[in-house]
Amino acid sequence: MRVLVVTKLFPNAAEPLSAPFNRQQLGALGRRCEVEVLATIPWFPGSRLVARLGRRPSPPSRLPRADRIDGLEVTHPRTLYFPRYGHALSAGLYALSVLPALLRRRRRFDVLLGSWAYPDGVATVALGQALGLPVVVKVHGSDLDLLAQRPTLRWQLARALPRAARVVAVSRALTQVVESLGVEPSRIDVVANGVDAQLFRVRERAESRAKLGRGGDTRRWILYVGRLQADKGVLDLAAAFAKVAAADLQAALVVVGEGPERPALETMLGPLGDRACLVGALPLADVPRWMSAADLVTLPSHHEGTPNVLLEALACGRRVVATRVGGIPDIVHRPELGVLVPVGDVPALAAALAAELRIAYVGTTVAALGARGGWDESAARLEASLARAVAEGSARG
Repeated sequence: MRVLVVTKLFPNAAEPLSAPFNRQQLGALGRRCEVEVLATIPWFPGSRLVARLGRRPSPPSRLPRADRIDGLEVTHPRTLYFPRYGHALSAGLYALSVLPALLRRRRRFDVLLGSWAYPDGVATVALGQALGLPVVVKVHGSDLDLLAQRPTLRWQLARALPRAARVVAVSRALTQVVESLGVEPSRIDVVANGVDAQLFRVRERAESRAKLGRGGDTRRWILYVGRLQADKGVLDLAAAFAKVAAADLQAALVVVGEGPERPALETMLGPLGDRACLVGALPLADVPRWMSAADLVTLPSHHEGTPNVLLEALACGRRVVATRVGGIPDIVHRPELGVLVPVGDVPALAAALAAELRIAYVGTTVAALGARGGWDESAARLEASLARAVAEGSARG
């Protein structure tokens, strides 16, 4: 089977740490069948000038047109969009921008996979219909939880997703949103993300801290890993940790990641000195050591699909404190794995963090109870969904 993936969620030279879940899953899929990725780069007139002003990491013209990542052939088509006010037009512009690349490849592939509902998925459905190729759309969480709330985008999603051969959701909770957009349940497949068991495994806390050069630090660490943006709950976390720190002098917060809320976090956490540490963004291979050095991992996000950071934390034997949204309850499905709190409830988050820091845990027990399959298993399920789409398309002629 030959698969052409169309998505903006993929690494490139300017953002090599982007979308590790897609990179790992599609890399594993590429070991099972032929896969090529059209990893699109948003572009708009004047983008080079904006980049010079420091508002983009790199002008699109400076990014390579093609690359090879995790054994996959990757091409970076530029997709036209209009910032701020052109969101309702994005799918149409995206489709027109990608069309030349698809026309050059139309006879080389059996199925199209659009990863991210809008504009990628909507555009890929239109292109697949125009070129006579079956389309599978993979949805992740906020692409539906947020975008489907906008009337103009919901209308487009409700027209496009039912026309896809199949829709892949990363959690059971997300299938309900897909069904509400008119997709028949029989055409929805749940394909959970995987965990790299060689990277994310149980290690001793003291050993991990020593390898990070923090062997003398005996405080109890709370770890956050992810984008520093408001809808990830990082401002809620800063406010909650201030409460925890006031009552527990041995509590410390470590934040791994970058994003637009970093200045706000620095302001909120600054008075706590070295009890709150912003490490910055790290390659995926470096994250397990920080997880193993921590006492617990938190993700107070406002919306999620199936967040890999929690799967990886459990694989490292670390309990979690997270919000009860999206597919998170499917991950933290028993009390031995952690605690779930309401979205945006800072006092509840603070109380849960403080209580978890006092709990003695056994890392191997947490890892065993929270065990999930690896990326090869996840890719096999995705391959099966794609194969069904191809078979159903052939049956329809």
